[in-house]
Amino acid sequence: MSAGVDGSIDVLIVGGGIGGLSTAYALARKGLRVRVLEQAKEFGEVGAGIQIAPNCTRILDEYGLLDEAKSLGLLPTGMVMRDAVDGSELTRLDLTDLERTYGFPYMVIHRSDLHGLFLRACRRAGVELLTDHRVVGYANTTQGERGARVELADGRVMAAPVVVAADGLHSVARGLLVDDEPVSSAYVAYRAAVPMGQVRRDVDLSEVVVYVGPGCHFVRYGLRGGEMLNQVAVFRSPKALAGEADWGTPDELDAAFAATSPEVRAGIPLMWRDRWWRMYDRDPIMTWVHGRIALLGDAAHPPLQYMAQGAVMAIEDGWVLAEHVARRRGEDGRVDWAAALAAYEAVRPEHCRRVVLTARAWGDLWHLDGAQRLRRNTILRARETRDYTFTDWVYGATALVPEEEPPMYPVVPLSSVELVES
Repeated sequence: MSAGVDGSIDVLIVGGGIGGLSTAYALARKGLRVRVLEQAKEFGEVGAGIQIAPNCTRILDEYGLLDEAKSLGLLPTGMVMRDAVDGSELTRLDLTDLERTYGFPYMVIHRSDLHGLFLRACRRAGVELLTDHRVVGYANTTQGERGARVELADGRVMAAPVVVAADGLHSVARGLLVDDEPVSSAYVAYRAAVPMGQVRRDVDLSEVVVYVGPGCHFVRYGLRGGEMLNQVAVFRSPKALAGEADWGTPDELDAAFAATSPEVRAGIPLMWRDRWWRMYDRDPIMTWVHGRIALLGDAAHPPLQYMAQGAVMAIEDGWVLAEHVARRRGEDGRVDWAAALAAYEAVRPEHCRRVVLTARAWGDLWHLDGAQRLRRNTILRARETRDYTFTDWVYGATALVPEEEPPMYPVVPLSSVELVES
């Protein structure tokens, strides 16, 4: 494929999800001309609720979008972890105090509402938004001005000074850097976001609650100002462990939660049963840039969901990239792309590696059984409510420069290895 660099744009972004659109807005507000290619026929998001921690609401505030996000979402006052078997409280975060500590709130919002917020922001900022454009190949180019190009499924080619690949878990661009495949956790997620009128029980929407149980967990919180209830039911699939192709089916859902507490079992009938999400991540990689092509979001670091940082990391990626671009843009408007991309790659991979691996460890911790579960519960109950030792490295401000010596924050408060040996 061949194409000259398009002089009408500065950045071509592949993928119109939350990561792609938030990055497009971050770059556009710095004065860059941005084009987004989305493979679907229209922009949109599937799924249900999403949690946004202070490391993300900080960015929304800087973008001038936090008030709009608050109007669409909900600000819970607490986050509570309970045992899924007996329903007892294990530990909690006071989210009001958390906001005082980090300066920005913890928020829950419907994924489609957050996506729509960034889509509207991009339109206001003049981002060129193209749908029904599926990218099947990437390459760097040295024809004329240096840049990168993409090949579309219909054979057309587009080129720009830089291409940002926000093309998700199954990223085509990632293949330029590493020959790997998504890693199955053998866990599957069922979701539901339903109007409160359909919920035939009393539910406290002031809290985000996660029930952790043997081989399963259940999450519950409110959405859209309390008008909706969001639920997520996650479990380890026996069929997946047995190597069967058809796994995570509704019969497995019912079996996985049959021995849980009444509060958890009451939520299972509301789960959507016509769709489910098999949970994959990828092993961390430390190289995200190939010439003028840069990975972003799940293309670079798809995590399991246990830390609720997947979309947040993608938004952080875009903010960091835009800040480094702005620092390396001359008075003539030209960007030193080599320096900007190198700085982006110096900052983000280590942080995201830790999130991906910590999410795996959290999954192990949440799903313990037998004596290990009892020891975990004892240790979690002893935790002080305002102990932020294990959130500081995640919820604190995103650095713009790489740390010479990363702080020695623990990956998780207690590893499954320690539980086995104690």
